[in-house]
Amino acid sequence: MTISDWVGGALVLLGMPFFLAGTVGLLRFPDVYTRLHALTKADNLGLGLVVAGLALQADSWLAVMKLLLIWLLVLVASATASHLVARTALHRGLAPWRAERP
Repeated sequence: MTISDWVGGALVLLGMPFFLAGTVGLLRFPDVYTRLHALTKADNLGLGLVVAGLALQADSWLAVMKLLLIWLLVLVASATASHLVARTALHRGLAPWRAERP
């Protein structure tokens, strides 16, 4: 195994906890807005690390460009979808969660 294989594998493994954190945030956070925040931030960073790891192990520049294009498209789709969900929630009158203070 080469150094790029080790670094690529490490980046892929490093990206996995971000996906897990995004999923835990989706399940545990109290309202739509905080869930969207957790999901989009963590998943986009996790996907970036996974794509970087896979790009280091790719055989050709064409494969690297495809991976980067996939990441870019997911970033745009994620931002657009989360914006639409948040805007719809706001129009329906869902107020953002506020911590109750004693």
